[in-house]
Amino acid sequence: MKKIVIAGGTGFLGMNLADHLSNLGFKILLISRNAPKSNTIHEHVKWDGRTLGDWVNQLENSFALVNLVGRTVDCIKTPDHCDEILRSRVEATLVLGKALKAIKSFPKVWVQMSTAHIYGDPPNLICTEDSSYGYGLAPTVAKAWEKAYFDSTIPGIRQVVLRTSFVLGKGKGALTRLEKITKLGLGGTVGSGQQGISWIHEADMNRLFEAAITNTSMSGIYIASAPNPVSNKTFMQEMRKAMGIPVGLPATKWMAQIGARYFMRTDPELALYGRYCKSLRLMEEGFEFRFPEIRGAFGEIYK
Repeated sequence: MKKIVIAGGTGFLGMNLADHLSNLGFKILLISRNAPKSNTIHEHVKWDGRTLGDWVNQLENSFALVNLVGRTVDCIKTPDHCDEILRSRVEATLVLGKALKAIKSFPKVWVQMSTAHIYGDPPNLICTEDSSYGYGLAPTVAKAWEKAYFDSTIPGIRQVVLRTSFVLGKGKGALTRLEKITKLGLGGTVGSGQQGISWIHEADMNRLFEAAITNTSMSGIYIASAPNPVSNKTFMQEMRKAMGIPVGLPATKWMAQIGARYFMRTDPELALYGRYCKSLRLMEEGFEFRFPEIRGAFGEIYK
């Protein structure tokens, strides 16, 4: 069995991906700070995300390395949190690069997660892989994250970067917050409602990681997002419809700022701003999404 090492693999994305790849016949090794929250068949090795250790030997003769390490951005952006959001991504990536240099038989491919937030929050533009970068914390972190990756890779390893958007999975990830407020009748338009939401169904996210690992023609940077981003207004409408909840009270900007900070303990800008992203490269290379439209994605999630 070919072994795939997933760094930071015990969160929503990592566990989903581990199960998906395992069903395809791969052997999975998870390395992360925390053990999996639920029982799993996958092997796990503890790693602090910052230092070398015995875990380095696990990379020997592996088929692929997938790096998902990074502190969640779903939080209030205190100086301490901002610092850790940056350091957790950059330092883990640099250490993985050092680990690869310390082994004799390295992986065929290193798939690196990044974020579509690298393009900032343009209100109307459609962002592609060729678009200019944005301004603010997220673009700054993303640029440093990707620089650490390209500085750390070594000759002979195929390189794939996936700039990930909002990954949708029922009861998983950031969508759980929206599910809770929608059930309370508060899942209406936030702010202007025109801010973009670039999204991808969890099944397509897994398939995209799979393609990056197994398709030797894939190389370089890709936006990991469905081809049809939508406005916040449309997103919430389709979510309510799929959940069978007819009413969703809207939230003005000041309401969202107070509610997010003091009740949900998160950054209101995550809801008030957004971006419309789509991948030209995936379209050109023929990647077919199972869920290209938001209605179909929510229909499957809440079937």
